[in-house]
Amino acid sequence: MPRNTATERIRHIESICGHTFNNRDLVEAAITHPSAVEGLPVSASYERLEFLGDSILGAIVATDLFERFRDMDEGALTRLKISLVSGKTLSAVADQLGVGECIVFGESEKGTGSRGLHSALENVYESVVGALYLDAGYDVTHEFVQRTLGPHMVPELAERPVSPKSRLQEITQRELRCAPEYKLEGERGPAHSPTFTSVVLVEGRRMGRGTGSSKKEAESAAASDAIKRLAEEGVNCS
Repeated sequence: MPRNTATERIRHIESICGHTFNNRDLVEAAITHPSAVEGLPVSASYERLEFLGDSILGAIVATDLFERFRDMDEGALTRLKISLVSGKTLSAVADQLGVGECIVFGESEKGTGSRGLHSALENVYESVVGALYLDAGYDVTHEFVQRTLGPHMVPELAERPVSPKSRLQEITQRELRCAPEYKLEGERGPAHSPTFTSVVLVEGRRMGRGTGSSKKEAESAAASDAIKRLAEEGVNCS
């Protein structure tokens, strides 16, 4: 059941974080979907915190994998990391933590059903990481990620079929000694059903372009496009 008051929502987030926030505005923003605050400053929703949390989460996961799997090569570590920070894993973990009960949606988003909730769960997990980092620092944030995401850090994830983004990163690191860079090119459509367009740069060149209903879907499509183009240029993409 949804938690109906701000106090209930904040208390639940604090309970799963194991931390009482000094700045509760961070928690409110971390669980607020952009559709609920249209026309207000961007800091009122989770988008900025999601941006920060994505980077903090990536650094924590990469460090833990590096230290835990000392015999795993770069390609396997990359596949494992991308599997862990993928939308599927993060949304499942957030759902298990009861995050879905706390998310504040606007009226325009409430009709999107499971698709909208799946994306929001992933985004809110990252935004909570960002909020926790700002309020409590690295060590507390690290403990939260280890406790909630750590049980999923199993080597079998590195053996599963990899995503287009993971494949592209493996290819560029192996063949070109560089990492792909993703950029958001545009966003159109209403807040409850946006379409994003992303491009991916390889060695500074625009190599792929893609669209999707979320930024991550657009990046995945751009990665697929880049792999095809690299193959056409004679790069080993197997």
